[in-house]
Amino acid sequence: MRHFVVKSALEALYFSGAFGLMRPFVGGVGAILMLHRVQPQRTARFQPNLRLEITPEFLTTIVRRLRRSGVDFVSLDEVHRRLTERDFRRRFVAITLDDGYRDNKEWAYPIFKQHEVPFAIYIPSSFPDRIGHLWWLSLEQIIAHNDAIVLEMDGRDCRLTCGSVREKYEAYDFLHGWLRSLPKAGAIRDVMRELATRYGVDIQAISHQECMSWDEIAALAADPLVTIGAHSVNHVVLAKAPPAVARAELNMGRAVIEAALGSSPRHLAYPYGDASAAGPREYAMAAELGFLTAVTARPGVLLPEHADYLTALPRIPISGEFQRGRSIDVLVSGASMALANCLRRQGAGGIPQPY
Repeated sequence: MRHFVVKSALEALYFSGAFGLMRPFVGGVGAILMLHRVQPQRTARFQPNLRLEITPEFLTTIVRRLRRSGVDFVSLDEVHRRLTERDFRRRFVAITLDDGYRDNKEWAYPIFKQHEVPFAIYIPSSFPDRIGHLWWLSLEQIIAHNDAIVLEMDGRDCRLTCGSVREKYEAYDFLHGWLRSLPKAGAIRDVMRELATRYGVDIQAISHQECMSWDEIAALAADPLVTIGAHSVNHVVLAKAPPAVARAELNMGRAVIEAALGSSPRHLAYPYGDASAAGPREYAMAAELGFLTAVTARPGVLLPEHADYLTALPRIPISGEFQRGRSIDVLVSGASMALANCLRRQGAGGIPQPY
């Protein structure tokens, strides 16, 4: 139902032309796009993480469509400059990718290189160190290969049936939501390690297969088009961590990248990045640690007042569920987010404000 509603709204805004009429009022001065994975379409019937994946063909469509629209493709350093100097003569777009998946190098980088588009990759340092846990991929594998899952939930043993494709999606959505609701920052990792051990999923093998090594990251970082940003150490929910732990995640994640690549990242993405994962405390920490910018997953375009909230920048999520060029036109116009917020803009710091 959610997919149908979002798709219908995007289509209505495009074919009615409303997105173009709304753009001058809701489009802001620029946008930061949030991507994760770029790889050829998979054929499996059960793909709960499809929203994190787009195809190389769609990435090419995004680049060409935005270039034809006349926006400037800029780096995160240039985003910082334009916001702080209030240089809003031309609208701009920055493209970011989270987590450091190997497909970023294999499929996304050649496209960006061909079209001379700067981009950024945010790296959780434990992933290339091969000690991190991409728990959402582990959960997908566990459910895909089993007809039932048994685990302890809130002090009780629970059994989830997941024999059919529909049941697998229901089980994944339920468990994903429950895991994200756990009150402690490291709780997801603890639960998923136990599940992975019980059902024979190799956590380290997933990291090796799906994420770039430090050598691969260094090779990308040598290109001036590429910005490497920080993304914590363990990809934890920072808002649920004690202050000292959250600060260490940010500071150590940056320090490990500096040790591996020889330069300290100036830009940060909060893991998960929604309102439950990062807020004023984390924004202040990022500023105190000296990051030039820090991005959230709060959907929105960039506004002039974001110059005063550089560690609380919104992004536009690009979902694999809506891989159509016209969806990009609507999303970057700001119209869909204005509609979702009942025509109240997501102001700087995440506070809805009237247009």
